[in-house]
Amino acid sequence: MLLTQKIDRWAITHHPAWLDVVRMALGVFLFIKGIVFISDISELQRLLINIDINWASFWFAHYIAFAHLVGGILIALGLLTRPAILFQLPILIGAVLLIRPGMDYNSINTEWWVSALTLTLLIVFYIFDSGPWSVDNYMRNHPED
Repeated sequence: MLLTQKIDRWAITHHPAWLDVVRMALGVFLFIKGIVFISDISELQRLLINIDINWASFWFAHYIAFAHLVGGILIALGLLTRPAILFQLPILIGAVLLIRPGMDYNSINTEWWVSALTLTLLIVFYIFDSGPWSVDNYMRNHPED
């Protein structure tokens, strides 16, 4: 049996129900963050330019906003959770590595800690998958629907 199958089997048998509530909250948070980024895309572009990604800040800003909107909905519903998380991981890894505490940007420390916590939760849910209260679980248990 492959290591990924062993991890998946372990995660299914050890998945507490309260973790699904945290997954749903994380999805809603990412969706709201996507709305905030869409409503002021120039602020996100300015942040990307401040961390020396000015050559592609327009494209990165739109990718980040779109990934948070769509990924947040998918994670909250528990539908295609792992692929949705894979689209979020580069964004959050970049945020944690490139936005360092102490930079000369307002509220950067708070943003860094929120990004680090979000990245940690995404890794946890990539391991544990969507859980019993999810569309994925419903589809696995009701293949005829």
